[in-house]
Amino acid sequence: MKTRKLGPHLTVSAVGLGCMGMSHAYGGQDEKESVRTLHRAVECGVTFFDTAEVYGPFENEILVGKALKPYRDKVVIATKFGFRIDASKEGVDAMSGVDSRPEHVREVAEASLKRLGVEVIDLFYQHRVDPQVPIEDTVGAMADLVKEGKVRALGLSEAGAEMIRRAHTVHPISALQSEYSLWTRDPEGEILDTCRELGIGFVPFSPLGRGFLTGKLQKPDDFGAGDFRRNLPRFSADNMAANASLVKLLEEMATEKGISAAQLALAWVLNQGDFIVPIPGARKIAHLEQNIAAANIALSPEELKVLGDMLAPEKFAGKRYGDAGAWVTKK
Repeated sequence: MKTRKLGPHLTVSAVGLGCMGMSHAYGGQDEKESVRTLHRAVECGVTFFDTAEVYGPFENEILVGKALKPYRDKVVIATKFGFRIDASKEGVDAMSGVDSRPEHVREVAEASLKRLGVEVIDLFYQHRVDPQVPIEDTVGAMADLVKEGKVRALGLSEAGAEMIRRAHTVHPISALQSEYSLWTRDPEGEILDTCRELGIGFVPFSPLGRGFLTGKLQKPDDFGAGDFRRNLPRFSADNMAANASLVKLLEEMATEKGISAAQLALAWVLNQGDFIVPIPGARKIAHLEQNIAAANIALSPEELKVLGDMLAPEKFAGKRYGDAGAWVTKK
């Protein structure tokens, strides 16, 4: 597996593994199967694993920590804080707003260390910007955890360029995690340019469009009852039908290259820059292995342009989130 840098101190596999779907948002799965997938990821050279306190909530950190314990010295584990969590609820319903107060940062870090069963969190992200707390105060609290040896590196998620710069003046930011794929390109321009300038790694989540760009999802009935994609505008029956023709074009181009649509979509993301480390989710070993192989797919500048133009975001129907969920993208 090829490697890439996230900031000055973290070297990780070029493709990481987003672990959320194993216990959150997409309906979860059997723990034994999740553990097998995590172990196979390590065997295949994946060294970068992403979780968060809110996934479950809490369950995903426990799963990841337990599964990766035998490989602790070989892997980089990232987790996130920043939501108010109603522990009496499950899944995305447990999120009741944002909270990045310095005292909350410390509380979550201490709890995450215990759930993960580790002595240090390799990469600690602010999950979403909290408009009520100055970013300098939040990052200052995160920096204190670095000084105490409880955290190795700091990250932000879904933050805008100005917020990234303000945070970076308090303590170096190693990674920015935001949604980025052929059908979601909000970070292009100022945000990606800022990451390049400051030497910050960029970690795309949902690089396969929450699974839609694989060509395997046709209608809302393809999702389980607890799958939160049922509530996202892009995954309404009408929008999925409208977007199917674009994915068909992706599949046709992938077939010409002898690869899958998922691999082509992921390769497009990987080829946007060597500071980019996508974290596609994978609950099945076959999907994991397919994603990993995308790290070795080179695309020419012409192919990147053709693909990018062919699947330009404005051609897709539906928003990322409905009005009720728009607060999670506030910069």
